[in-house]
Amino acid sequence: MPKIKIDPEKCKGCGLCVLYCQKGCIKQSKLLNKKGAYPVEIIEKDGCTGCSFCAIICPDLCITVYK
Repeated sequence: MPKIKIDPEKCKGCGLCVLYCQKGCIKQSKLLNKKGAYPVEIIEKDGCTGCSFCAIICPDLCITVYK
């Protein structure tokens, strides 16, 4: 089973990974990070296929996918 790791302090909350996740496993958090942004978080770990679209599209390299 793939594992996604997101660094919430690096995330600027652009939401691109939310849009590109085919399975809807990522959502915008309701909590601010130290930058004052709403980072993304994993909501559906079991649905992740490990496609890595979220990591590829992230402009700040905040997401790592382990297969």
